[in-house]
Amino acid sequence: MTRTVSLFLSTAVLASICSPVSAQSDVRRTALHDFRVVPVAEGLEVPWSIAFLPGGDILVTERAGRLRIVRDGKLVADPVPGVPEVLARGQGGLMEVLPHPDFTNNRLIYLSYSKPVGDGRRATTAVVRGTFEDDRFTLVDEIFEAVSEGGGHYGCRLAFDADGYVYLSVGDRQASPSGDLAAHPAQDISNHHGVIVRLHDDGRVPEDNPFVGQAGAMPEIWSYGHRNPQGLAIHPETGAVWLTEHGPRGGDEVNVSTAGANYGWPVIGYGVNYRGGTKIHDATHAEGMEQPVHFWVPSIGVSGLAFYTGDKFSEWRGNLFAGGLAGQNVDRLTIEDGRVVDRETILRGMGRVRDVREGPDGYIYVALEARGGEPTPIVRLEPVG
Repeated sequence: MTRTVSLFLSTAVLASICSPVSAQSDVRRTALHDFRVVPVAEGLEVPWSIAFLPGGDILVTERAGRLRIVRDGKLVADPVPGVPEVLARGQGGLMEVLPHPDFTNNRLIYLSYSKPVGDGRRATTAVVRGTFEDDRFTLVDEIFEAVSEGGGHYGCRLAFDADGYVYLSVGDRQASPSGDLAAHPAQDISNHHGVIVRLHDDGRVPEDNPFVGQAGAMPEIWSYGHRNPQGLAIHPETGAVWLTEHGPRGGDEVNVSTAGANYGWPVIGYGVNYRGGTKIHDATHAEGMEQPVHFWVPSIGVSGLAFYTGDKFSEWRGNLFAGGLAGQNVDRLTIEDGRVVDRETILRGMGRVRDVREGPDGYIYVALEARGGEPTPIVRLEPVG
């Protein structure tokens, strides 16, 4: 075994991460860049989200309800104390971790999770923020709790835009699409089923949200008619809110969320029922409902999403990277004028991809959930040649 050291520039200091690397590291060939897959952290159980802190630490959520620290290339033995109780069952658990844009000064961290409600056997999507200092999560405040109920499809991705608004995805909670599709909860803005939420960083509702002041509407909603958005990223140049969302059998989508827009689930779409492949949707298009900018058939089981802005992979700058659970893949999407014009699978078969992030060092980091439940790694992609 050899060790490689990657130096990356954070907002405050120059820190180093040391990672064990096999002498025969896995090299992948793609159209524009060849890269090596380098282990970063071992011993994680179903890592769900990755976040980078000034100074070099990496925070990772584990679905079971633990927030972990990767420091100097090693997983800190003890989980971070102070994380709220989660319902870690089925699709639920501790999901996104996201530092505040001004983390260096305010030390704020945001967590999304499936919050137990009622008798504790049901859950809804919730977000808390708290102070991360001395390896502890303290002064925790809940800033959002979804009005939703169901067995899964929590959504739970978080993203900050350049104006300091925080966006949250909430899934449709697996509400059955049957009967009158227009009466499905994802088509009803009096709840939070299948929506993108927009908030101030402290949870207050912005006055210019599209449904503020509308009788019976949830004022937090930014867009609706989504199924289960589990990828969320802000375009680095336009500031547009891009997302990937699970379709049923076929029809995973890439969408650009705009204020007040309806994305059609389950009235329109490109998928079919899981069993038997029977029809779900009324059509693929309908007046007043948005079309995806891209969709996958078959589905890849979308997960983490990130725009690449670094300099390590110069030919990938501006591309969108989408993770896949079912496909065990990372796809590179080329964007031109708000459209997806090309797709290339750059990584496949290493395990279910939970998250994709660009690190402050310019490398691409991937959280993997291996088959069989064995401890799973965080890896990074490093260019070769």
